[in-house]
Amino acid sequence: MSQIEVLGRDIVSGLEKGLAVIEAFDGTRPKLSPGDVAKLTGLTRAAARRYLLTLVKNRYAEHDGKFFWLSPRVLKLGYAYLSSTTLSGRLQPFLEEISAKTGESSSAAILDGVDVLYIARSSTSRIMAVDLSVGSQLPAYCTALGRVLLAYSAPEVLSSYLKTANLVALTPKTRHTVPELREILLEVRRDGFALVDEELALGLRSIAVPVFNAQAKLMTSINISVAAVRASVKDILDRFLPVLLSVQEDLRRVL
Repeated sequence: MSQIEVLGRDIVSGLEKGLAVIEAFDGTRPKLSPGDVAKLTGLTRAAARRYLLTLVKNRYAEHDGKFFWLSPRVLKLGYAYLSSTTLSGRLQPFLEEISAKTGESSSAAILDGVDVLYIARSSTSRIMAVDLSVGSQLPAYCTALGRVLLAYSAPEVLSSYLKTANLVALTPKTRHTVPELREILLEVRRDGFALVDEELALGLRSIAVPVFNAQAKLMTSINISVAAVRASVKDILDRFLPVLLSVQEDLRRVL
């Protein structure tokens, strides 16, 4: 019996739809009506309302009679992941070490569908072009973290990604066509790092490397992000890449 057959037989559609309702909310859509949720999830308005009221009953959402919004209780879902894995906890001191050495923010992420999901982060007080925290998601194709993860993914994972991801130019510098991305990922695999120069947001540069465990399994990617006015591409390669590579080797021994 194949894995697909098992998933198709055992999947609980109600749970799947309920999770889709939760994911309909984000930073740009903090409050939604049942009609809004229906459009975003493909549910009927009546079904969307039932799911929303179920979330309210279980204290995962609140409402004022017209609009619904998620409650802080939803954080328990994310905490369940963080508390069930040692990866985030093991990464945190290493990211803090990177920030201490460079004075810049450092993050770790994994692939989550077409996005990267931030699982650990050490941020500085500097103002950045993109506001990020643990649990944040960004497109994988135009981030250094994401390009590293894609470059070291299995061929079928990358093929599926290129078929489903919405590759658009977020800035005039974004390289976003499939041929461009394939070429970039080959370079990342060859060089062992990814450097993104103002492709996610103007004024932001980032460099990332893969992190493997002692069995050579890809676990995550880690990065350093910096405002373009504080570091040129050459600065990043000369000053920051050696720090990442050193931490990469340290993590290989502890993961």
